[in-house]
Amino acid sequence: MKIAVTGTPGTGKTTATELLESRFADDDAAPDFEVVHLNRVLEDEGLYTEVDADRESKIADLEAMSEWLEGRDDVVIESHLAHHFAADRVAVLRCAPEQLEARLRERGETEAKARENAESEALDVILSEAVDEHGLESVYEIDTTDRDPEAVADALEAVVTGEREPSAGDVDYVGYLA
Repeated sequence: MKIAVTGTPGTGKTTATELLESRFADDDAAPDFEVVHLNRVLEDEGLYTEVDADRESKIADLEAMSEWLEGRDDVVIESHLAHHFAADRVAVLRCAPEQLEARLRERGETEAKARENAESEALDVILSEAVDEHGLESVYEIDTTDRDPEAVADALEAVVTGEREPSAGDVDYVGYLA
């Protein structure tokens, strides 16, 4: 089983999957899943083709990343790129654009980059890509706006264990653009 945890930067993917990873390690009855933080793999393995100086980010080599993931089973793949890879279930973390923009600014992102990500969130960019790639029956939308990281990890655990039904399109932030 492969679970992708994706979403716009700042939605809480890394924090929630680190909590999930800790739960898996501490509980003998928990599912035996490896958590892969794909952005760390990109850095550690050099799986990028170039650096976008304007956005101050690396351009991922999706083919090389796909090859790196090949043969890994019972894995939770965490990254804003995770939905681009083979997965049985895709959890898309969402966050109100205003709060997302504030989170990104707090972690040191430029105003332009924070705004661009907030607009992408309002337009459902990652959600629509995930649905296009994996189908509605495999996508689980989780709104992190008013949830603490433990509650988000609970929702992710329900996706991993199959205790949650697929859902996509329940969250609407398009009003942010008005």
